[in-house]
Amino acid sequence: MPFGFYIIMAAQFFSALADNALLIVAIAVLREMQAPPAYEPLLKTFFTVSYVALAAFVGAFADSMPKWRVMFISNAIKIVGCGMMFFHVHPLFAYAIVGLGAAAYSPAKYGILTEYLPHRLLVIANGWIEGLTVGAIILGVVVGGTLIQPGLAARLLSPDLPFIKLGIDSMSEIAIAITCFFYLLATLFNLYIPDTGVEHKKLHKNPLYLFQEFNRCMILLWRDRLGQVSLAVTTLFWGAGATLQFIVIKWAEAALHLNLSKSSMLQGVVAIGVALGAAAAAKMVTLRQSVRVIPLGIAMGLIVLSMVFVSNLWVAIALLIIIGTLSGFFVVPMNALLQHRGHQLMGAGHSIAVQNFNENLSILVMTCLYYLMMQINLSIYWVITLFGLFVSSSMLLVKRRHEHNQRIQDDVIHLDDSTH
Repeated sequence: MPFGFYIIMAAQFFSALADNALLIVAIAVLREMQAPPAYEPLLKTFFTVSYVALAAFVGAFADSMPKWRVMFISNAIKIVGCGMMFFHVHPLFAYAIVGLGAAAYSPAKYGILTEYLPHRLLVIANGWIEGLTVGAIILGVVVGGTLIQPGLAARLLSPDLPFIKLGIDSMSEIAIAITCFFYLLATLFNLYIPDTGVEHKKLHKNPLYLFQEFNRCMILLWRDRLGQVSLAVTTLFWGAGATLQFIVIKWAEAALHLNLSKSSMLQGVVAIGVALGAAAAAKMVTLRQSVRVIPLGIAMGLIVLSMVFVSNLWVAIALLIIIGTLSGFFVVPMNALLQHRGHQLMGAGHSIAVQNFNENLSILVMTCLYYLMMQINLSIYWVITLFGLFVSSSMLLVKRRHEHNQRIQDDVIHLDDSTH
């Protein structure tokens, strides 16, 4: 890999680490404010909504200038959101600003891979990026949880520097300040990302034009035979992955009798599996072979069903690692394929924006469905059963759609041959 790729990875690592650390810190701030408990999951909603609401604009923005500059601006927006929380702006609003920066950052983060690297390295690069992101998520949650510990805050606040007054007087303020430092590190790495030399499109100032352009790109990608398959898989994966986070916590409390603190750690077990699967896919699967991993999505849904019969912690850990590994192994090649097709059809930034819109809309819809199932007090075992069947059946439909597309392509090739 060229050296610039590692700079990109470092920038992504610190930015993702800060995002996840800030989520834990924001929850702590809400509790300090004695805000209603229902506000805590709303943090995820406020963070995600920018991906959906601004999808028509962030792709065009990412393609209008060098990707390193887009990433720099996006991280600067995150610093503003983090700083707003430091100055006691409501955490929901402040975290929404961070989400705005994240929505603008994502098309540039993935789009630069297709501009900077040859196609043969895309699966490997995605494996590294996804594995590193998972590591940043796990470490970010740990860092956030550590920063809000009263004992640590007391030790960090105890030194009294002469003639220097930083205005940091509480646990949450010092946690926010340290999180801002991680964003600053990511921003500094952005400055050293090489310019790919790709020609950029002029950013249109007419919002209606940008919306129509986004809609055109959406239709183009969904109609493309390979694009629609890879987009369907990644959309399903991220919606299912977000829902699985909540399912694992509820299931661990019911089946394994773990408290919230311990059941939350099982999310890290799934993340470890995703990282292993992503690393394996990067070594074993080429871009040409990417569609062959679709059956693993069907298998993952069926294996989720076995959670209903598990009541032993170690068996649960092994099962969740398997589920995570299968997830990482099949989503990384499909993600690389989607980036490749999107780059060919419309440009990297536009294609990633379409991908982000679909994936985050899937997250909002599937988590809302989970919320409704919880509202009617549906047993977690029924939720798991419905979830596993939905994932498997959806992936089976995707597989059949791909086979249908291949038959049409083969018929067209055969027809062309017969006319000559």
